[in-house]
This record gives sequence, structure tokens and C-alpha cells, in this order.
Amino acid sequence: MYKGFPWEVISHCVWLYHRFSLSLREIELLMAARGVEVTYETIRIWCIRFGPEYARSLRRRAPRPGDTWHLDEVFVTIGGVRKYLWRAVDQHGNVLDILIQSRRDGKAATRFFRTLLKNAA
Repeated sequence: MYKGFPWEVISHCVWLYHRFSLSLREIELLMAARGVEVTYETIRIWCIRFGPEYARSLRRRAPRPGDTWHLDEVFVTIGGVRKYLWRAVDQHGNVLDILIQSRRDGKAATRFFRTLLKNAA
């Protein structure tokens, strides 16, 4: 129990905020629909206080990338404009990172991949 609220309520609010792109007021409405009266300001404080711990636990449970990585180039149309999407994927198909460009720039994609390799090590 933390300041009158059970841990289940706090963890559910923090999970909703970090897992889905919901605003604090939307979470307040969702909790009110469940019969829990909590203000958006209280949820904001919980997310500041308990959010980093939640993020650490998610990173610990995240699957480790495989040994072999590939760089894919895909042409996509976003809003009627052709874009170039570069994806770094491992051998299991897990997406490691994404880069979207308006022009096809291989050097920038190489820099992107090198930065990804440096940060992974």
C-alpha cells in the first residue's frame, strides 16, 4: 500500500501509461470506470516515481538480439510521399532499430547501423 492505494492499482496505472500511448487524463477515466478515484496528477507522480523501475524490468525481460544482424531497405509511402525505411533485424526477425529517410542515402544508413552496433556492445 502506497499512500492509500494498493500496489496493484499503482502498477496498473504505470503499466497503462508506459505500454500504451494514453494520456494521464485517459488513464484517470479508465480507472474511474473501474471504480477507482485517482487524479491524473497522482498518476503523473506515480509514473515519475515508479516508471524507471518498470522500464528496467522491461529491459531485463526483453529478448537478447541474435548473433547475425541484417540491414533491410524498404520503400514505403507515408501520406502520399515515398520514404526509404531502413531496418536492422536479427536472425530471428526481431527489429532492432528503424531509420526513415526522405532521400536514399546509403552512407547515412551505414552510420545508423554502426551506431546501433556501438550501442549494443
